Amino acid sequence: MQEQEFKRLLNKYLEGTLSEDETKILEKFEEELKSRSQGINFKNNAEKAQFQESIWSGIDMVSNKKAKTQTWRLAASVAAIFIGLIATGYLYLQNTSATSSGLIPENAITLELEDGSIKVIEENGATRILDEDGNLIGQQNGNQLVYDNKSFVEEIAFNTLRVPYGKTFELQLSDGTKAHLNAGSSIKYPIKFLKGQDRQIFITGEAYLDVAKNPLHPFIVSANNLNVRVLGTQFNVNAYPEDEITEIVLVEGSVGLYSNSVAYDSQKSTILEPGFQAKYNKSTEQISTEEVITDIYTSWMKGELVFRNMSFKNIMKKLERHYDIKIVMNNKELSDKIFNASFGNEPLSKVLESLRENYDIEYSLINNELIIN
Repeated sequence: MQEQEFKRLLNKYLEGTLSEDETKILEKFEEELKSRSQGINFKNNAEKAQFQESIWSGIDMVSNKKAKTQTWRLAASVAAIFIGLIATGYLYLQNTSATSSGLIPENAITLELEDGSIKVIEENGATRILDEDGNLIGQQNGNQLVYDNKSFVEEIAFNTLRVPYGKTFELQLSDGTKAHLNAGSSIKYPIKFLKGQDRQIFITGEAYLDVAKNPLHPFIVSANNLNVRVLGTQFNVNAYPEDEITEIVLVEGSVGLYSNSVAYDSQKSTILEPGFQAKYNKSTEQISTEEVITDIYTSWMKGELVFRNMSFKNIMKKLERHYDIKIVMNNKELSDKIFNASFGNEPLSKVLESLRENYDIEYSLINNELIIN
């Protein structure tokens, strides 16, 4: 049975409009699901706890539904709870099967747990994050994952959140630090920062960070062999692996910059002031700084695209990430030309028409592939 059909029958059951034939279909599926669930081999306590959590979520869901329909008989209520168990168990098995067989959609936001298992994070969902022992350590609130500082974690353990092209997502770490991830980015972070240790995370791609102040525990962001050391501040990191230059733009506070090849030295590290940008060259390990308008580099959080003195090939790469589209550059002469452009939260078609009108750039759009002629 397809998931959509199962949900349709379940809703009809809860509404009391299920036909006799449809009841038989649901009962047959119930037996099939019970048979499948008996053969589940949980990888660890966390997976078992996740299944149990799905069951209780089902009870809550059906209980809330029941509260709205006071005329139901007791027997119907009990049956509804049982159907709730079947529903959540079914959805769990569907999700487990897809994850274990590698059938994760390419455009899905994913969370890799410490044991290597991967959860698909549904946009605007309510996923609960559990540790290996089944303890609650985090909760999804719509477009944000929030980790709990009160969890009883005694050893360092990491999760990795990955955001695909065409999407953004937010994360709140256990210390209250907030990270806003841009399209095509990932962040590896401890599920809880431990006492006596630096707060260190690892970023690939682009993220805006609002770091919670803690003078006793410096916060370190590692990106493309560059380390950004702060106590509490707001800044933007642009560190996509295909880019030769890693960019740090400081909005508030102060940060010290140093490469992985040297130890941190407060006297020798590059200090960045608010309103300045640092550029780190991965090949030479050299850092340069210049004053900038910070709003240009943080506009992506509003869904906007702002390009200043940027090569055409880099603009096209940003369009690929933002709109989740493949771009083929047939016009090689355009690649290194420098452009300036600004776009609000607009569809790709308007962006392309603007480039055609202002810069005489010819293109063709076939399915999800943009060809620059």
